[in-house]
Amino acid sequence: MILSFLHKWRWPVGIAAAALFLAPAAAWPADKTGMSSEGIFVLEIILLLVVGRGLGELLERIGQPAVMGQLIGGILLGPSLLGWLWPEAERVVFSGDASQKSMINAIAQLGVLMLLLLTGMETDLRLVRRVGRACFSISAAGVAIPFVLGFAAAQAMPASLLAAGSERVVAGLFLGTALSISSVKIVAMVVREMNFMRRDLGQIIVSSAIIEDTIGWVIIAITIGIATKGSIEIGNLVVTLAGVAAFMVFSFTLGRRIVFDAIRWTNDSFSSEFAVVTVILVIMCAMALITDLIGVHTVLGAFVAGILVGESPILSRHIEGQLRGVITALFMPVFFGVAGLSADLTVLVDPQLALLTVALVAIASLGKFGGAFIGAELAGMSFREAVAVGCGMNARGSTEVIVASIGLSVGVLSHNLFTMIVTMAVITTLAMPPTLRWALGRLSIGEAEKKRLEREEIDQRGFVANLERLLVVADEGVVGRFAAYMAGVIGAGKPMTVLHAGGENESDPGVGSKLEEIEKGAEDNREAAKVAAEQPAARAPVTRRHGTPVSAETVAKEARKGYGMLLVGLGRALTTKGGFTRRIDEIAGAFDGPLCLVLKPATAGRQMPRLGPESGRILVPVNGTSVARRGAELALAIASVTGAPVKMLYVARVGRDEPRDTVSHRRREAVLKDIVALADRYGVEVETAIRSRAAAADAIARQAGRGVVLIVMGVARRPGEELMFGETTSDVLQRCRCPVVLLSDERVPRDDAARAPSRSGTG
Repeated sequence: MILSFLHKWRWPVGIAAAALFLAPAAAWPADKTGMSSEGIFVLEIILLLVVGRGLGELLERIGQPAVMGQLIGGILLGPSLLGWLWPEAERVVFSGDASQKSMINAIAQLGVLMLLLLTGMETDLRLVRRVGRACFSISAAGVAIPFVLGFAAAQAMPASLLAAGSERVVAGLFLGTALSISSVKIVAMVVREMNFMRRDLGQIIVSSAIIEDTIGWVIIAITIGIATKGSIEIGNLVVTLAGVAAFMVFSFTLGRRIVFDAIRWTNDSFSSEFAVVTVILVIMCAMALITDLIGVHTVLGAFVAGILVGESPILSRHIEGQLRGVITALFMPVFFGVAGLSADLTVLVDPQLALLTVALVAIASLGKFGGAFIGAELAGMSFREAVAVGCGMNARGSTEVIVASIGLSVGVLSHNLFTMIVTMAVITTLAMPPTLRWALGRLSIGEAEKKRLEREEIDQRGFVANLERLLVVADEGVVGRFAAYMAGVIGAGKPMTVLHAGGENESDPGVGSKLEEIEKGAEDNREAAKVAAEQPAARAPVTRRHGTPVSAETVAKEARKGYGMLLVGLGRALTTKGGFTRRIDEIAGAFDGPLCLVLKPATAGRQMPRLGPESGRILVPVNGTSVARRGAELALAIASVTGAPVKMLYVARVGRDEPRDTVSHRRREAVLKDIVALADRYGVEVETAIRSRAAAADAIARQAGRGVVLIVMGVARRPGEELMFGETTSDVLQRCRCPVVLLSDERVPRDDAARAPSRSGTG
């Protein structure tokens, strides 16, 4: 049993053992160990990272937030445990002179800004707008009631708990804010773990925490502005409020556009992907500096910068992951560890302080639960839902610690009051996950919400719905204009870049016509979203590249900036034998991601089709592969905007004597059932058919001659130097008399082509 336990928990135990191995080095004075101040600084970082990460891992495995492990790690390394058991070690490492402390505190202060940047990036204001008025009622009551209780508690507490020279009113503002804010990260973690993130109630809980967080940081910024002036003066308060209001208005109007353009320009102009991370950090520091100049704390600027960066349409998941990685791995453990070092739990042996801490925990818990519960009741929620909301809002976590640390640093809170607040934050945060799990587990799901969840589950597996950015290569002909329209339909609201084949300049009518087609497709998509009662698609930000001939080099250079799909519409794309021209081969070879080709075979008419309810059908061959499903989704996205009818044709060659009740037959029916569910999500009615007695190309060609105006196929790229999709695709391009749109999967790297397994697709 012991061996089993050690094996299961080998990594956390190993991390803790490593910390204990490093600790003896701290037992000796620096002059005896030969360590310089830089060496002690490095040792501090190591201990905070190792202990914080190890305890965070242990807490995560029992369903608690990892950030609490990092805070508890700092508490254990400070006077609460290490300083009590081994004061010499704690004094040498963490209680040095002022210059030594300033080194680790500088990292912690930068960590505050980085944490607020990350918190802002994770603040989804679109979720708040989508949920509606319930979250505003909950957040208003959930902030007001505990804020009033915290302010009143500060007026009644002993004078010994106040910092020297601070006013009760300012301390009350700090304590009220600390008690009223919920930690979005902790709330979202538990809601996501319980699979409630997409449930109506889960979104209301998270949205309420987002609003509380935003209100709280504005209040705390104003409070710090008051605290730094030493007293409350009406004139200074009015100036501070006016400065914060002007900053918020500027940030969410002109500032939003400046941030978006700066990130996009950097992404498009620099070769290194890390340049975007640099610009994000510069934006954070600039906005923090602005808030400092208007007399409020830098945390407000960092938080608002995070919101704007998170909303940027050009920010890829990869870049966001890089930034989140360094913040989570370095700055979070160091900041919360330093906060824990400042807390001295040994003071709680004083019965009076212990009782006051218990009273503070009770006031915080009852005030927060009661405020959120009352807000939920006023919003018309049921008793069980109101209980769940009250439980969910009662998590302080990282937010409370940040507020308390700022109050301690500016001299508003005493060390004893800071310790009491940190203790309260730890207790309420550790109590929230089990109570919220219990409350959410008692809630059932309605039929309407169940259908919405099914639609969103389809979206999560979807290709078109998850596209982040499109790269379009098109000429000025009818194929290029049709491809531009397709880009507008598919990528409405998503940033896209258009490479104008042939090097046209902006005065060329072909350039203008393609941009008009993109805008027309995006506008049609927005109208379709309104009809379907979905959130309207935003106007797509389009970047134009003209004046440079389109080649493999220009496409490869542009592709490095991060695109989800390359859409190509060139008039001369096919040879007389049905293969692809050398130019298409080179362009496709320069892009490793999914490729969409808009093609007009030689047998097709001179014009591209006009899709609509009265037009001919869109034919979509499928065969159960993932790439064929992508093609079906692309066709449904087009049909949902244009209203064109769609026919799904399952093509598979089987024996004539195969009975109906076989595994393969049931598989075909399951594939079509999945396609029908996907069509329901897009609000499109589809006709389905199975053709299994003839070759796939023959079945597709016969159906194409029966009122089909466009064929959309999901195909798999074949390894090799030339662009190939298999014999079926080649036969379709030679025999069919209507335009064809091919959507392929990722390109197989040439070094891996020899060992790449064969993949089956429609092609």
